[in-house]
Amino acid sequence: MVEDLNVAGMLRNRRLARRIADAGFGEIRRQVEYKTVWNGGRRIVADRWYPSSKTCSACGVVKAKLPLHVRVFTCDACGLVIDRDANAARNLAALATAQATGTGVAGDPGAQAPKPRGADRKTRTTTRSRTATGGRAGGETLPHQRQEETRDRHQDTGPLAFR
Repeated sequence: MVEDLNVAGMLRNRRLARRIADAGFGEIRRQVEYKTVWNGGRRIVADRWYPSSKTCSACGVVKAKLPLHVRVFTCDACGLVIDRDANAARNLAALATAQATGTGVAGDPGAQAPKPRGADRKTRTTTRSRTATGGRAGGETLPHQRQEETRDRHQDTGPLAFR
């Protein structure tokens, strides 16, 4: 079982880029696939947007949001408390079992395959300019902010008095 990750997107994170590049996710995936074929196994790839971390491994309820800094998964429905990574591993194992046996929605042979590279889904609705400067986090200023900034930059042209 391999999870299809957005490695190009992870490389944009300046704090993680070097470590992710050193890990060589592409090479790891290539070797896992090669050894699976070599040993006569079956390769299963989880979709990039499969909510493995946000789904409860006990009851199947999916959380709407689960920030990355939350390392312990707590299910609101059944009360399961488990490490986030262990929960994701259980969900991925269940997905692999469902696809291998052909049971469940994920393993239906008649299910329509997703578009390549997840092109049918967007992770960000708009892209921000990196060169723009301003008061907002993305560097962009709104039109009403620009007007206020030009008003606030007005300088006195009178004589300076030093005491």
